[in-house]
Amino acid sequence: MTHKILFPVDLTAPATWQHALPRALDMARGGELHVITVIPNFGMPVVGNYFGEGFIERALHDVGVELSNWVRENIPDVQEVHPHVVHGRIYHEIISAAERLGIQTIVMGAPRNDVTDYLLGPNAARVVRHARQSVFVVRGPEG
Repeated sequence: MTHKILFPVDLTAPATWQHALPRALDMARGGELHVITVIPNFGMPVVGNYFGEGFIERALHDVGVELSNWVRENIPDVQEVHPHVVHGRIYHEIISAAERLGIQTIVMGAPRNDVTDYLLGPNAARVVRHARQSVFVVRGPEG
């Protein structure tokens, strides 16, 4: 069986993936690396009403282009890689993708002493608590 790794990235916050990427690549060697980025949902329907029709579809396309560029710049050509862009609650979409793709291990970065630690910490914690797969959290250096 080919080992499948899921690696969530926040394209706007390199601190969330820089230190974890080498570990994800090492763990995926000889297997599949699935890179996922999540466009967060609006939280409440009333917020979504402020965005025009087709906004999500355009956002999914644009972020898909950004993720493809990120993969081209950061993943060696020898690594089998599959990029995924989804929309919804971050932790829920990561867990759902892991189930849907038959992932064995989720590798997540968690920066320290940074605003993003506060914002992303709850998602990493929820993935660790609720995922059926093993979750490997790579802590960044203290800042």
